[in-house]
Amino acid sequence: MISRISPLLDFLKRESTGGILILLASALGLLTANSPLSDNYFDFLETRLALGANWYLLDLSVLKLINYLFMSIFFFVVGLEIKREMTSGHLASLKKAMLPIFAAVGGMAVPALIYLAIAGGVAPGGWGVPVATDIALAVGLLTMLGPTVAASLRSFLLALAVIDDIGAILIIAFVYSTGINFSWLAAGFISIGLIAGLQRAKVTSVFIYALFALALWFSFYKTGVHPTLAGVIIGLMTPNIPHRKSNLEDAEDGSVSVIEWLEHKFHPISTFLVVPLFAFANTGVVITLDSAKGASQSVIAWGIFFGLVVGKPLGVLVASLAAKRLNIAEIPAGIGASSLLATGSAAGIGFTVAIFIADLAFKDPETQDIAVLAVIVASVTSALISIAIFKLTARK
Repeated sequence: MISRISPLLDFLKRESTGGILILLASALGLLTANSPLSDNYFDFLETRLALGANWYLLDLSVLKLINYLFMSIFFFVVGLEIKREMTSGHLASLKKAMLPIFAAVGGMAVPALIYLAIAGGVAPGGWGVPVATDIALAVGLLTMLGPTVAASLRSFLLALAVIDDIGAILIIAFVYSTGINFSWLAAGFISIGLIAGLQRAKVTSVFIYALFALALWFSFYKTGVHPTLAGVIIGLMTPNIPHRKSNLEDAEDGSVSVIEWLEHKFHPISTFLVVPLFAFANTGVVITLDSAKGASQSVIAWGIFFGLVVGKPLGVLVASLAAKRLNIAEIPAGIGASSLLATGSAAGIGFTVAIFIADLAFKDPETQDIAVLAVIVASVTSALISIAIFKLTARK
């Protein structure tokens, strides 16, 4: 039996629903961490799981299992979406891509500069935290607003968030990977070469590719490069060619590509299981009067807060207007500065990737908690500002 799918619409619907699950899972994580179950919650997350011995030892806590292995599925889906957008989506042509590229670069550079201006003297390594955008929550917010938001703005935000993800991935790879073991790095490159060879040989077995994907993940884990990057690489290496043995049919063109087939299979797992689980495990911050006071007095917290709340919309707006003024890109008709500012505020919802980077940027648990709390507050503030601007603009 043939099932009809619409890849872009399905993606947006899942992200919107996933955004609600992220909020619920985050609230549950916060409540559990501040309840009588707090000790059980943290003890479970720190429970160590060891597999193998000597050179093939895999030793991870439950929290790192979620952040390293499960989140690789999330980044695999991100890699697939980047590849799809670059080959047949909003980034397929340079003309289409220029506006979101400029906006994304501005939306990453300005938050980083604001963070460094505020907290650079204390913890300069945290500049990567406020550059991230959470696709699920940002797109979900614009979808929730319905007709108030022009369809072109949702497409613009999706493309911007995809480019933002590329930036975040590069930051994770080159800034927050430490202690490179070059022997294992060579093993990783061999795995990539073998996967490319399998593609040239037109091997189609998902099981075989899964084995080599695990080999790549394990090589990166041993290398010191963050292992979730293996998911991104596998996603980017996936060919955008028709899937011959699919019982799916694209509602738009009738043909389902390998990328669309894999997204159809893995995106629900990422959206409805992996990301909510990550949110539950990583937003469990114990909030007391002392910790709240400490966060309010922390330049790290304020650097992250102003980076997301002020830096994101300002960077997106200024870069977009600059691209238009330089005749490098065109802003869609009917979209003014206020709409761009509101969309930039939606991009200020950092959450999933921002919390992920905070865990890499800060090694001290107390500082990590401050950063996570700042990301949560900043994301909520950005969402409220975005809604307010859209609503006020709609009334005019």
